[in-house]
Amino acid sequence: MRYRRPLLTLAMGLMFVLTCASGLAAPSGPVADPPSEAARSKAPAPAEPSVSPQTGRFAFGSYGRVLAAGDTRGRPLRDGDIVAHGSRLDLPTYAELEMRREDHWSTGIDTRLVATLAVGHPVFHYDADFDANIALRNLYIEARNVGLDGLDAWAGSRMLRGDDIYLLDYWPLDNLNTVGGGLTWLHRPSQLRASIHLGVGRPDHPFYQQVLTRPAPLDQFGTAEVAVLDRQRWIGSARLEKIVRFGSGPAGMKFVAYGEGHALSAGQRETEQPQIYEAVHREQGFVIGAQVGGFSGRRDTHLNLFVRHASGLAAYDALAAPSGLGLELTTAGATESVLAISGNGEWGPIGVMAAAYLRRFRNASAALDFGDVDEAIVVLRPQVSFNEWLGVAVEGSLQAQIRGVLRPVFDGATASSPAALEPQSGQVARFAVIPFLSPSGRGSFARPLLYLLYHATSRDDGARALYPDDDPFARDSIEHVLGLGAEWWFNSSSYQGH
Repeated sequence: MRYRRPLLTLAMGLMFVLTCASGLAAPSGPVADPPSEAARSKAPAPAEPSVSPQTGRFAFGSYGRVLAAGDTRGRPLRDGDIVAHGSRLDLPTYAELEMRREDHWSTGIDTRLVATLAVGHPVFHYDADFDANIALRNLYIEARNVGLDGLDAWAGSRMLRGDDIYLLDYWPLDNLNTVGGGLTWLHRPSQLRASIHLGVGRPDHPFYQQVLTRPAPLDQFGTAEVAVLDRQRWIGSARLEKIVRFGSGPAGMKFVAYGEGHALSAGQRETEQPQIYEAVHREQGFVIGAQVGGFSGRRDTHLNLFVRHASGLAAYDALAAPSGLGLELTTAGATESVLAISGNGEWGPIGVMAAAYLRRFRNASAALDFGDVDEAIVVLRPQVSFNEWLGVAVEGSLQAQIRGVLRPVFDGATASSPAALEPQSGQVARFAVIPFLSPSGRGSFARPLLYLLYHATSRDDGARALYPDDDPFARDSIEHVLGLGAEWWFNSSSYQGH
């Protein structure tokens, strides 16, 4: 999704950063003498706030990646995956710049204000367009220890995320973008954390809104815009997490139970015939899921298993408009089921990351169509560090999918009619070599990282059939990519690395 904003938005963001910085800077230049006792006695006493922060600080955080890459024929890098969540080696340039204000108040409550500005590809140095693709990913305030130790409350616009699968840039259980609020309670002795949230969203699409032009009221000159259909998507979520430690050491297990509820109100929409309306039905859906994980406490060694099932409206991405609707143009009957696993192991200079998932999606249409898909991917990335800051990783992956349509199969190149029909399926295999420089030391998740990239991607006949005839991905059975990139994360509220 592309967010284009005028340069004024960037200027406002810069002003925010400069304002924050100026608040931290000490005054410069000569300092005036303090007023005399007589002057102070005549001056009115300044009004003091009833509650003031005892301590406060600003913090900066960031997640980012920059990649300059292309194939050996001079074409730019593009996403070569056929599954919904493929290898992150195709991810374009993207960065988040985060500013936080953290305060401790005399009431005993801590607050944290988070503002995260994101910038996406293409950047100015690539397309020479003096503009930017920007989005505000977080803008919320959180209050901690509100009347009860471990009870936190927040309100605003934010990303709500659990554990991800790094190799696939995928949050398989919980990954919401919402405007709303929530509560989290952590019972510290038992390491039990419970969270609830309620929020809204309305993507810019006719499924959610229809704005029409109507004559101005009371015989005024001109026209006015009327939102004939205007509905928000309400999303509620609940998450329960339990950490179990093995003795007094750092190793342990994590158990997560998760659920979501989605709802859209009913309404009406004008048809292609003016002043003729059709009913827009109420939509609803739910998500249930769970996670079981284990960790050793040694350099990010962990293993996570995820299972998730979504139904109805919740089977579709909350930032997109549902497609493949049923006979009554609703999302009833749509389902998505995911089984995923990810892990990382580290032994001295050796590290191994692995990930895989199975996904089954059926849209609300009763008949099978192209939107119905079964897909899977397996990724393995071993790496070795030659010293504390230099190493090399290799990555192999295999992805496959089956679509809900039949494609013709011909016996030979000269055959004029198909010999048979078979389900549309395809496979993509990839092998990559990634020499890297890690200034922060060893580790699969040590960042920042500077790296070189080479990967070869092979597509079978079924995968090439997914692209138009003139597309290079339809013509070439294999492609080679060379690149140079960097990735970092530090002090970020929205990205922890795994």
